[in-house]
Amino acid sequence: MLIVVDTDPGVDDAFALVGLLARARRGDCRVAAIGTVHGNLPPEPGADNALRITALLGMDVPVAVGEAKPLVGPEMQSGQIVHGEDGLGGNAGPPPTARPTGESAADQLVRLSRQHPGEITVLALGPLTNVAKALEIEPELPTLVKDVVWMGGVFALPGTVGVAQEPNAWHDPEAAEQVMAAGFTLTVVPIDAVVEAWADETWVTELARIDNPVAEALTAWHKQYLDFYSGTLAVEYGGPGMLLYDPVAAAIALNPALAEFERHEVVVELHGHLRGATLVDRRAVPLPGTELPRRRPVTVAVAADTARVLAELLADIAELGRYV
Repeated sequence: MLIVVDTDPGVDDAFALVGLLARARRGDCRVAAIGTVHGNLPPEPGADNALRITALLGMDVPVAVGEAKPLVGPEMQSGQIVHGEDGLGGNAGPPPTARPTGESAADQLVRLSRQHPGEITVLALGPLTNVAKALEIEPELPTLVKDVVWMGGVFALPGTVGVAQEPNAWHDPEAAEQVMAAGFTLTVVPIDAVVEAWADETWVTELARIDNPVAEALTAWHKQYLDFYSGTLAVEYGGPGMLLYDPVAAAIALNPALAEFERHEVVVELHGHLRGATLVDRRAVPLPGTELPRRRPVTVAVAADTARVLAELLADIAELGRYV
């Protein structure tokens, strides 16, 4: 399995990258490249974080800097209030030795897709701006890549950055809508499917007990993130902890059996109070004139075995002690 990761490397993205690269170490997949995008933080420091993570694991993965703002309008408010100014809780550490490739993330994705037609899974953990830009460069991208797995959207639950909006869709609604309509073989992993991915106090303690440099770095990086979520959601989840959505999406990309799915035509709203909302029409008989735009259905995760994902993530982090 050949994967190109498109990400905005804050804390949960860091956990996802570590878990994915751990599986690559075991031969379960190959990470061909990483591209960074606006979202949790700007793409340049995001690239530094991706390079820190690959260096920490002793792996050489090309990292390309992607888009710094959405397709339409100015740069949105980033997630640095949650993830810290450097995306890793203010504890990212010294600059990485390696540098980004100099190629844009969109150009990187197009090049690799042309070199490996029908082989690449795009794992998108942030706004879809880079994927939309790549689609602009190469209109045949939906047939060149094997599939796209996107952590984004919310359907039946309240939004987290608006009434019905999830951050990755909200940061670039036009990009998300273009990707939904383009005809990709696409799996959407929305908040609805991963809302139980709560790394509780026990999980955090177990992580801190793992004696290797990767666990030590992750423990330092997540402190502000843990404090934020413990301060806002501890009552809802029954105690301190943090949400780790992105590792679940990465795990589902590797093993779809971890989730349950439905097929839907997904539309992203571009106007008004619901700008950035992801919509599906479950009505048996829509009233004439109220139909959503028609397009190829995509696969939407509706539930996931988040407990298994979090348990396996801890095991993967511990196993990395063999290599680092």
